Amino acid sequence: MRKKFGRFVLNLFGWKTTGNLPPDIKKCVVIVAPHTSNWDFFVGFFGYMTIGVRAKYLIKKEAFFFPLGLIVKALGGIPVDRSRSSNIVHQVGEMFSHQDELVITITPEGTRSLVLHWKRGFYYIAEHAKVPIMLGILDYSKKVVGIGPAFYPTGNYEKDIKEIEAFYMDAIARHPEKFNLSPQNRPKQA
Repeated sequence: MRKKFGRFVLNLFGWKTTGNLPPDIKKCVVIVAPHTSNWDFFVGFFGYMTIGVRAKYLIKKEAFFFPLGLIVKALGGIPVDRSRSSNIVHQVGEMFSHQDELVITITPEGTRSLVLHWKRGFYYIAEHAKVPIMLGILDYSKKVVGIGPAFYPTGNYEKDIKEIEAFYMDAIARHPEKFNLSPQNRPKQA
């Protein structure tokens, strides 16, 4: 019933899903990009619903005010104090050791605004927890939301981020002017 409702809502707005979590992956970090709009959360939420995944989301602690905080928590929100980034990596990494199944969603840009470099926390959380990074995508030009391939951190962030960001090279954000890949992955200007 839940899957059908998610599919109904996405279809209503012309969206479709692609990919899924492989059945053997019970724990992972899903990064979702591009992230330039509040609408991204809703598209992603119904996308997860359609493929039958109950994910947790890292959301800035400022969103957890009454009564919105109750709703955010019910939808899987986990408050994050962004001023303590190293502590977050350890805390979220430890969450994986206490769960049989856990899907944590993180937007690597860390904000809906334009950034020059993606945040590294998602990578270090996955590395600490020894779980794969699933590449989630929101492409507004194709109206596709989904999960792509699994990526296993090698410990070489600079090399790995090039491969990860390459997956998003052709993705179109709701607000394209706010989406940016790291300098090493930006398309060359003619």
